[in-house]
Amino acid sequence: MKLLVIGGTRFIGRHLVSEAVARGHEVTLFNRGSLPAPDGVAEVTLGDRDHDLEKLAGGSWDAVIDNVAYFPRQVRELVAAVAGRARHYTLVSTVSVYAEQDKAGLNEDSALLELADPSSEELTNESYGGLKVLCERELAASFPGSRLVIRPGLIVGPHDPTDRFTYWPARVAMGGAVLAPVGPEMPLQWIDVRDLATWMLDAAEAGLEGTFNAVSQAGRFTIGELLDASLTASGSGAEVVWAPESFLLEHEVRPFADLPLWIPADGIGFWHTDGSRAIAAGLKVRSVQDTVSATLDWYRSRLDPQLRVGLTREREAQLVDAWRAKMAGHGRVGDSD
Repeated sequence: MKLLVIGGTRFIGRHLVSEAVARGHEVTLFNRGSLPAPDGVAEVTLGDRDHDLEKLAGGSWDAVIDNVAYFPRQVRELVAAVAGRARHYTLVSTVSVYAEQDKAGLNEDSALLELADPSSEELTNESYGGLKVLCERELAASFPGSRLVIRPGLIVGPHDPTDRFTYWPARVAMGGAVLAPVGPEMPLQWIDVRDLATWMLDAAEAGLEGTFNAVSQAGRFTIGELLDASLTASGSGAEVVWAPESFLLEHEVRPFADLPLWIPADGIGFWHTDGSRAIAAGLKVRSVQDTVSATLDWYRSRLDPQLRVGLTREREAQLVDAWRAKMAGHGRVGDSD
């Protein structure tokens, strides 16, 4: 199969391209060349999709995989650039397209966000989901071939540029008292990038059509399992100190930033998105231990070990001491309220 991959060197694309090459596919990358291409890529066309799509003239592909469309114009222009020369188009979207982000059980037919100004190309946390909605609609309107829209949730695993998941196995590996939110039963939901990439490639090969939430089964994972797997993978002997939401908010601990993956109770529905359609279509979800071990191995191999999110060790120690002092005052050291 001949593949055109937009991007293909950072996270999802890196894994997908490596798998495609291993399967013997002929892969062409179109990107700005900021990172080296995975080994075995047949061709790299350097260019910015906002200015240089004419460089794709003359090629033909069985499938296009678009990892980095943020504005509907970008989809429209890429579709025009490959018109008549591509049979299948995969667009990577996001579960952030849904209007009720905090509602449990969101599925592919749930209501979508609507931007107040659909012509805006200002990319912010607030506009990201709405712009992806417009990208999806543009693909439906302009591409005449087979179309696949994938809406991933939290993507985790080796080479994750955000460190939101990596923080936990890395922090546990450092040892000592690890501040953790709420309690071990707090639900989480993610998709390992390797599982996502494998399924995306399977789908392109099969010409799969439709829209799919690419997430694990709701209820499959908890933060307790994540931390247990981190303890096993690292062998650090770290001590997990659970602190309730009320304490964390009182001490201005920022959800998802200071303690990655923690969402306050009023938004916990985000971790219960319905992924059954993708799973029925072949999406496999590997064990938490596999994901944690691979992520920790990658983190340890990094040239820059500095984590991009999370508490500093000093701030964490202050919070642990404050929580222990509070519990000692209540006569319940190590307990939670």
